[in-house]
Amino acid sequence: MIYDLIVRNIGQLILPKGEAGPLKGPQMNELPIIENCALAIKDGKIAWIGDHAASQYLKAEEEIDAEGRVVSPGLVDPHTHLVFGGSREHEMALKQAGVPYLEILAKGGGILSTVEATRHATEEELFKKASFHLNRIISHGVTTIEAKSGYGLDRETELKQLRVARKLKEAYPVRVVSTFLGPHAIPVEHKDDPDGFLDEMENLLEEIKAEELAEFADIFCETGVFTIEQSRQFLRTAKEKGFGLKIHADEIDSLGGTELAVELQAASADHLVAASDEGINSLAKSDSVAVLLPGTTFYLGKEAYARARKMISAGAAVALATDFNPGSCVTENLQLIMSLAALKLKMTAEEIWNAVTVNAAYAIGKGEEAGVLEIGKQADFVIWNIPNYHYLPYHFGVNHAHSVYCAGVKVE
Repeated sequence: MIYDLIVRNIGQLILPKGEAGPLKGPQMNELPIIENCALAIKDGKIAWIGDHAASQYLKAEEEIDAEGRVVSPGLVDPHTHLVFGGSREHEMALKQAGVPYLEILAKGGGILSTVEATRHATEEELFKKASFHLNRIISHGVTTIEAKSGYGLDRETELKQLRVARKLKEAYPVRVVSTFLGPHAIPVEHKDDPDGFLDEMENLLEEIKAEELAEFADIFCETGVFTIEQSRQFLRTAKEKGFGLKIHADEIDSLGGTELAVELQAASADHLVAASDEGINSLAKSDSVAVLLPGTTFYLGKEAYARARKMISAGAAVALATDFNPGSCVTENLQLIMSLAALKLKMTAEEIWNAVTVNAAYAIGKGEEAGVLEIGKQADFVIWNIPNYHYLPYHFGVNHAHSVYCAGVKVE
């Protein structure tokens, strides 16, 4: 056989395992590594993995010398707000001066500023802006990404965001998983009628499903936004319509969003900074993935981070994501999040790599196809400018990706 591509002289090949579901508890600290090896690709899929010396007998249309570098599966970012209008850099000075967020919000800032900008942006403008950010995300080694709506808070703009996400999916070789987050906040026009607004968002679900604009539905369950009961109602309706479920849960206050995610068999519960012991224990008994967002805690200048060690010790599955958005975590760099996970969440290098590959894939329903390098699976991989897999979380703030491949084709 003549392969399409052979990557030889790989120093370390990272091979996360997750055939039966996300890695949980102590499994997260197990990271299979093969040294001094090679891999071959045929028709966009992994066709051979073996010793570097043995690869000399294989032939291919194209050959790459990895020069002892590390190779991993393409990273997976399972929580982003990729499509939005405008930016909010002018608010940084207000935050530094100690102006409370609610005061910024009352002046038309905060999320309301992004909603206004997104409503006024054309579909073409949003696509151009999202493409800029997506290219940067890919350059940092991500080949599968989730993209939420949620900056429309009305029918027209929410559908516009979802259509842009679909165009990105069609235009780029990476996987783009779309999530409807209509109930992201309560818009000004519904500030005295949140239930009425939630009804409007529920009524959108059937239209979104019919047009295949989103695979998941999400809601911001938090004090001052949506209650546990409101969240349960919305997510139940979404599940009945055929959506996978995600939930912004227990970010600020311990309301029981983590428990709700388990109750409804959500694919993931996200944030979880204030998750209770009971919530963590229930999560550990489920297949719902805890998607942790340390970049958000860091950017907001808060001291308390999600209790990753408690979650892993309890037996839960943990993933990591950027939460890329214009207000609370303005970074496209998932590698930076990996460093924050080491420094602030006290996760091991092995746990971190599993959290941004196989577990992140399961958090967005792609566990059977993304986040792993296995014979017969799509050849999404990254060649890294690092001497070993421990090095990436250690050396923070720079881009270590040497080259990024989707289905065996170089994209960055």
